[in-house]
Amino acid sequence: MTHATLNLNGKSYELPVLVGTEGEVGIDISDLRAKTGAITLDNGYANTGSCTSAITFIDGEQGILRYRGYPIEELAEKASFEEVSYLLIWGHLPNAQELAEFRHRVTYHSLLHEAMKKLFEDFPITAHPMAVLSAMVASLSAYYNREDEEPDLNIARLIAKTNTIAAFCYKKSIGQPFVYPRNDLSYTQNFLHMMFAVPAEPYKISPVLDRALNLLLILHADHEQNCSTSSVRMVGSSRTNLFAAISAGVCALWGPLHGGANQEVLQMLKAIRDDGGDYRKYVNLAKDKNSGFRLMGFGHRVYKNFDPRARILKKAADAVLQEMKVADPLLDIAKNLEEVALHDEFFIERKLYPNVDFYSGIIYRAMGIPTEMFTVMFALGRLPGWIAQWREMKDDPKTRINRPRQIYTGATTRSYLPMEQRTASTEPAMLQERELVLV
Repeated sequence: MTHATLNLNGKSYELPVLVGTEGEVGIDISDLRAKTGAITLDNGYANTGSCTSAITFIDGEQGILRYRGYPIEELAEKASFEEVSYLLIWGHLPNAQELAEFRHRVTYHSLLHEAMKKLFEDFPITAHPMAVLSAMVASLSAYYNREDEEPDLNIARLIAKTNTIAAFCYKKSIGQPFVYPRNDLSYTQNFLHMMFAVPAEPYKISPVLDRALNLLLILHADHEQNCSTSSVRMVGSSRTNLFAAISAGVCALWGPLHGGANQEVLQMLKAIRDDGGDYRKYVNLAKDKNSGFRLMGFGHRVYKNFDPRARILKKAADAVLQEMKVADPLLDIAKNLEEVALHDEFFIERKLYPNVDFYSGIIYRAMGIPTEMFTVMFALGRLPGWIAQWREMKDDPKTRINRPRQIYTGATTRSYLPMEQRTASTEPAMLQERELVLV
């Protein structure tokens, strides 16, 4: 086995080196503290592997994304969301019987317990859909708490019922009655039906929108150890139930630096529209490093090449816009920004290509899905990846409860002062002392 050598305070320590199946190299520091008394410091964990995983592979330099070894391009073109969900969770593409059984379970467990409707009713109409989603997913553990008896059934329940919960979140927000799922529709068709159908009026599901939604869910299904996935694993490491761990993932995804990125794209487009629609003005601001402005939806922290998911969604976006025949100034601005980014040398040199958040925001808006629901849609797609990661973590004998370390920078030992001896200047002095320590 290859080793790395650490020199610390005049002593040398050998640390094992692991190499993944795609050539990724990791230095195993699991015993570092026991051997040396020291820990590593890596703010944001950008250089730290928290686990080994066989689910998703990303090469940001080459623009590669694979689920269980299958290129995302092939899955997006040929697979259904149900197939990809099965692949991520159980490790292989289902045969005809396995897929039929999985689809049957997901379809026939899509109804919510009627008592859960009361929970929806108790949320204010102004509640953000992500607040409702996280609470409702956590509440499923109160209804299905026998995880030890049939864990795979709870997985199917969660996938099925989250689809319904997501649609109900939207209906709740606009004050419309809930539309119940139908057993004759596919997963994506059921969602569109529950979102947009109204009582006593027929709703025809567009094949173009159905295909676009299938693509969006597949492309968001997993993305390695991102913030929300790591949250699912961390919460799950305490051996909490599936629903609680996934609810934690929903909460992590809610943040604008993670799942809220496509919502930020639409907010940027609205700001450009409200300022007269001069998109070139904002392109020039993005080029000026002193302006403080950045174009949302361009570039990616992981991909230093074109986001492979964005290539796929660009075609879908064109099809949806043509199908819906939408006259929307925001979408016109978006298409103009896309054209600039794809041909302007400033963006090309810096590899600031439109990313998946840029195109997903455009598609969702064209489909009639409101901005507040964008992160819910992200969560719906990411759900099978979270479940797969939770299941892999739970079944790995090396899993220990997550307990990161820290470098303490606070005050050293001091004595308790009686109230009459404390002065107003005491606390500011301590804050100043801490700042000096940090520097």
